[in-house]
Amino acid sequence: MRPGTPNFGECSSSTSLSSHLEDVDDDHMIAVVLTEEYAKLDGAIARRLANLAPIAHAPRINLYIPNQSDASLEYHRLLQRLNVYGLHEVKVSGDGNCQFRALSDQMFKSPKYHKLVRKDIVKQIKDYRSLYEGYIPMKFSRYYKKMAKSGEWGDHITLQAAADKFVAKICLLTSFRDTCFIEIVPRSQTPKRELWLSFWSEVHYNSLYAVQDVPVQQKPRKKHWLF
Repeated sequence: MRPGTPNFGECSSSTSLSSHLEDVDDDHMIAVVLTEEYAKLDGAIARRLANLAPIAHAPRINLYIPNQSDASLEYHRLLQRLNVYGLHEVKVSGDGNCQFRALSDQMFKSPKYHKLVRKDIVKQIKDYRSLYEGYIPMKFSRYYKKMAKSGEWGDHITLQAAADKFVAKICLLTSFRDTCFIEIVPRSQTPKRELWLSFWSEVHYNSLYAVQDVPVQQKPRKKHWLF
């Protein structure tokens, strides 16, 4: 038998595989329902930031990680901006998946679908190589294989791919001194939704809401066979 081939002659192995596949299918089904439910333009935040001129986005990999002192100053600057505009961060884990977790929270009102989000973004990059390869200063296959791994930091290329894949305008309120507000728009389609992230620059992403619109934490949904 080839390595990795399930032994369907063993009842326990077959049952385990079937259960795993059902869990994956259920998570995907719930994600689809949630993204349809929440795929609305978030006009509340846009109105709050109407006086800010967005900066054009330039896809690039992460080149600079600030030292502790600079990062602390950047974080306080971001907090001040959140307070000024009455915005609230839904914080996600800083485990290397934060960009994908924050995008998941914006689309599905839960960060738990970050693996699905990452998979879709990497597939977008692979399937439309010509759109992204020019921004990648390494072998293309090395880049997307690296980015497919859980814990690999998302960058400004994955943000552009997310905007293209999900037909979304991605809006970043940042901690950059001279670049407070960045918009990433789909290359060839009119956006169908807005996804709002806070960006502690080159350190961490969180999901962003107007204070009055912060979603109530949802209880985990039961599997369809439970009552």
